[in-house]
Amino acid sequence: MKYRQIQSTDITVSEVGFGVWSVSTNWWGEVSEEDGINLLQKALDSGITFFDTADTYGTGYGEEIIPKALADRRNDIVIGTKFGYDIEAPRTGHKERPQRWEPDFVKKACESSLKRLQTDYIDIYQYHNPRLDVLQRQDTISALEDLKNEGKIRHYAVAVGPDIGWREEGLYTINDMKVPAQLIYSILEQDPADIMIEAAEKQGIGVYSRVPHASGMLDGTYTKDTVIDDMPFEKSDHRAYRRMKWLTQSVEKLKKIDFMFEGKPATVGQIAIKFVLEPTVMASCIPTMTTVEQIEEYSAVSDIDPIPKDELDRLAPLYEDNFGTGDRDPQKSSTSGTGWVDHLGKPVERQFVIPGVS
Repeated sequence: MKYRQIQSTDITVSEVGFGVWSVSTNWWGEVSEEDGINLLQKALDSGITFFDTADTYGTGYGEEIIPKALADRRNDIVIGTKFGYDIEAPRTGHKERPQRWEPDFVKKACESSLKRLQTDYIDIYQYHNPRLDVLQRQDTISALEDLKNEGKIRHYAVAVGPDIGWREEGLYTINDMKVPAQLIYSILEQDPADIMIEAAEKQGIGVYSRVPHASGMLDGTYTKDTVIDDMPFEKSDHRAYRRMKWLTQSVEKLKKIDFMFEGKPATVGQIAIKFVLEPTVMASCIPTMTTVEQIEEYSAVSDIDPIPKDELDRLAPLYEDNFGTGDRDPQKSSTSGTGWVDHLGKPVERQFVIPGVS
């Protein structure tokens, strides 16, 4: 394992992080507490030091499981957790809970996270899926600065999301707030993270990324020869919102980028992570890991060769053309008026669809 500093902070993290959502929710299938603890311990033993969680994962359980597994190794790990959702409010399925950003709520949420994590400080305290107007609130920033001054958090950052989009939030985080951002970025889903990464490079602000495997399309489960006849995910699976059209188009895209994987000593999943780590400003990549085998596979990414420049050059125009599959899907936006923009940031309308139906 290799390690990188999150630029603009004094925090160093492993190139591959652990998304604690994978062992604290049922979004990727059920994981018992015993198995979850074993996975967290295996991750640290494999050199993974960055553990990313949130108070809303498992309604607090995503924080509670970390000390159950790693309490005696607190000084060896970097904990990132998130705030902003009212976890006491009811939630149905994957529907978002109400969000709250007033100073008293933020400070109370931090105290609750500290208690669940059984620690006296949080390394990276992240806004969880905020909108632009929230990031512009000075009272929330003042509360976070108070928490820093009290030693309860080392740094604050912004987890941009959910889903693809939110370019204004990402750029504001980097250009105006000048704090690190957590992005969604992969070979198949490069924008708008690519413009955020470019801004981060100019500003000297660190970024780190999740979903490197594009909801399972780049972890080796699918190949260019895969035939998708029906929605492959159970309704409880976090990926079930993906439309059939998206799935079939993704397999078509895999056919176009097979040159990146064919005949390589590395796995598809490893190369997908290696791509995310190409920008020097990218501190860490946080894949979903639910098995020991995945931890062993992904933690070895530091050992594989970089992606050849000629392959990256070949990939760029393919991505620009959406791999020949037609128009790209609209992206989420809080400022467009329609709730959606195209990949150039222009407002568009989008018709909602039922999961599994194109």
